Amino acid sequence: MIRFEDVTKSFGKREILRGVNLEIEKGKTTVIFGVSGGGKSTIIKHMVGLLKPDSGVITVEGIRVDNADENTLREIRKKVGFLFQHGALFDSMNIRDNVAFPMMEHQKLTSKELEYKIDEKLTMVGLESKIVKSLYPEELSGGMRKRVGLARTLALEPEVILYDEPTSGLDPVTSDFITQMICRLRDEMGMTSVLISHDIAESFKAGDNYAMLFDGIIVEAGDKEAFQNSPNEVVQQFIHARSNGPIAFH
Repeated sequence: MIRFEDVTKSFGKREILRGVNLEIEKGKTTVIFGVSGGGKSTIIKHMVGLLKPDSGVITVEGIRVDNADENTLREIRKKVGFLFQHGALFDSMNIRDNVAFPMMEHQKLTSKELEYKIDEKLTMVGLESKIVKSLYPEELSGGMRKRVGLARTLALEPEVILYDEPTSGLDPVTSDFITQMICRLRDEMGMTSVLISHDIAESFKAGDNYAMLFDGIIVEAGDKEAFQNSPNEVVQQFIHARSNGPIAFH
């Protein structure tokens, strides 16, 4: 569904991606692991054209994203939802308006249809719509904000969801709920998901395929069994958090 071919990206003199090759399988959840600041978020931002590569080819369902014009990107972004690490809710809007925002921007709905969809998406993520709709983000816990962010991401019923550290900073119960939601969206709706995370335990519950980004390239990719049994030292050190010192960059 999504393909990276020899993608490079630098910020100033710092080379972040040095030739990334990666395939995201349709209807599956792909987890991308890597050290902090190693370029994981850079990869998923390239998937929707928020960043442009210095070189290489990126396609979404066969459509090139790396050199797409704004009209093409707009159409691609309707198919791709992005759940940011902290939810990225509008603080000045209540929860109802936050979830309604993408639908009002991109869909022509009657007032009744809009309210139905708002309630549907909030219920889908385990929130009581009547209670939370009038509240503002600052009145919610971190876990509830993350769930509202997911409801807003689901508002346009995307074919792909990109998750940036979806369980970061959450308690174990809420983390498990988010993981279960990712699995349900895959199993019940055939959703394609890309997940970047440091939460190894939750990621191994949610994922079908795994990739390890290290020093600007994908050093290992495969299904859960192949990935966990990889002979690659970087992969094993990351998975098991070995105490033999930090992962060293070249």
